[in-house]
Amino acid sequence: MISPIVSRSLLGAAALVAPLFAADTPADNPVLAERHETAAQHDARMAWFRDARFGMFIHWGLYAQAAGEWDGKPAPAINGCQEWIMCALKIQRESYAKLATRFNPVNYDADTWVRIAKDAGMKYIIITSKHHEGFAMFKSKASPYNIVDATPYKKDPLKDLAAACRKHGMKLGFYYSQNLDWYHPGGGSGEWDPSHKGDPETYVNEIAIPQIREILTNYGDIAVLWFDIPGGVINKERADRIQKLLISCNPNIIVNNRLGGGYHGDTETPEQHIPATGFPGRDWETCMTMNGTWGYGRNDHNWKSATSLIHNLCDIASKGGNYLLNVGPTDKGEIPAPSVERLAQIGAWLKTNGEAIYGTRAAVFPQAPAWGRFTTKRLPGGDTVIHAIVFEAPADGTLRLPGLTNKVAGATVLGNGATVQAANSESGVTVTLPETLRTAKDFVVVVKIKGAPVLDTAVRADDKGAFALLPRQAETTGSIKVQIPGSAGLQTAGKENLGCWTDSKSTASWTVKCSKATGFTVQAVVSSEAPGGSVVEVVCGGQTLALTIPATGGWNDYRDVTADGTLKLPAGVNTIQLRVKSLKGIAPCNLASIRLVPTP
Repeated sequence: MISPIVSRSLLGAAALVAPLFAADTPADNPVLAERHETAAQHDARMAWFRDARFGMFIHWGLYAQAAGEWDGKPAPAINGCQEWIMCALKIQRESYAKLATRFNPVNYDADTWVRIAKDAGMKYIIITSKHHEGFAMFKSKASPYNIVDATPYKKDPLKDLAAACRKHGMKLGFYYSQNLDWYHPGGGSGEWDPSHKGDPETYVNEIAIPQIREILTNYGDIAVLWFDIPGGVINKERADRIQKLLISCNPNIIVNNRLGGGYHGDTETPEQHIPATGFPGRDWETCMTMNGTWGYGRNDHNWKSATSLIHNLCDIASKGGNYLLNVGPTDKGEIPAPSVERLAQIGAWLKTNGEAIYGTRAAVFPQAPAWGRFTTKRLPGGDTVIHAIVFEAPADGTLRLPGLTNKVAGATVLGNGATVQAANSESGVTVTLPETLRTAKDFVVVVKIKGAPVLDTAVRADDKGAFALLPRQAETTGSIKVQIPGSAGLQTAGKENLGCWTDSKSTASWTVKCSKATGFTVQAVVSSEAPGGSVVEVVCGGQTLALTIPATGGWNDYRDVTADGTLKLPAGVNTIQLRVKSLKGIAPCNLASIRLVPTP
């Protein structure tokens, strides 16, 4: 069963709840103990990161010289990643190192790179100082296998980048592969080459730790240290030494969750996907490519559209996260033109609509609307602004802010300041778009409300009269936890779910509001590695329906299941509860969703 990552339950039936903003660090955040700081100190250290929302990832190394080809032929890559070509083809260290003799990025201009990022609306840059290939993109006394000593370029591009970032007010961070190193003996992996065999302790003491010290001390105020692939040669004792080093070099540095040794780090780092709920109580950033690969590949033309990238940024911001969007420069030191074009388009959108992204916090609503996303911003006087980011206006021209009970103080459109009609209603707040906006796309309506957001948490029916009961909306008792996949940082096919249902007395409940008496079919999406045959009861008032759980083959293998009979709900407020009737194995299931569908 998936281990619990984050649990969040809403309070009792039809309760009025003022949700925490994502910037409020909970006392149980594990990084507080790791950094020996209070929640207030942690909030202060993370403040710039939480406001930034958008950064540039740069994957640049010898793999840019290979560009996805070897011996003149396109090479297969692991997960489509061109920077893994050495591992994918099991290339010997001596052969791969010959790429350095030809690597000469004569067109590299750090100022141009930073201006591209700044014009795109990005607030920070993170660049690979050393990737898994083991080649340092900086002058290193720890190893001659670096861009200054091993290439005809003979210059340190990170020094120029650090200077350009200072000039333009851009935060700078470094990626460093602390575990995997296919070149230096003793580094993680690289076992296909007998000459790579060595002592991991020697590798960590003579390569990893000295190089980490170099990148933390030789380039000014580095804002982020971005590790990759936890575990391997970085055991607890070695991770402890690295953690001590980085704090001693820069107490304010932000570190991600991939060091290893059990360290949680400051940020979760989902890769190539956007988690359904983000990570409530934790800071996080999704890193993602614009095409199919991180490092430059001359044959990769599978570019995402600028609109798709803008929507990703909005989706991530709506969940309280940052978007770390990657570019893979060429062997000549140029950011590919398709990347530059898309970044310019994102920047143009942000010039008008950036208020809905920068300095915002997660949406207060448990579910995103089909027409777009929400972000939230606190105002100095105690009131709140909710940004309704409209990808495509709903057919009836009405934006619904469900369950919001605060008094509306007005609504305007970003960019032109036009006033739109907003009003309180029994079901929340509604915004009525004028005809001129009903065919528009990718615009923002700013809704100002009095005070901090207060929600009526009851679930309401969609436009077809059906209710979608999601894990994050449930009130739980016992062992049940809301599980969010992707915490380890890599790609995931998992679903948000209610899991860890090891206590058979545990329950999950939802409050729903029916506008009229209706009969419903109860449909569930479940997975189970346990033997089939567990029975979960759906209880409402004096009614009880049975859901028989099949063995789906795994905790991530989901299947649709329908309860027997019809659930009849009267008009008004109703509580739907799930409880175990009979249990086979350690837990009945992981539950991804419950859907109440009106019967004909």
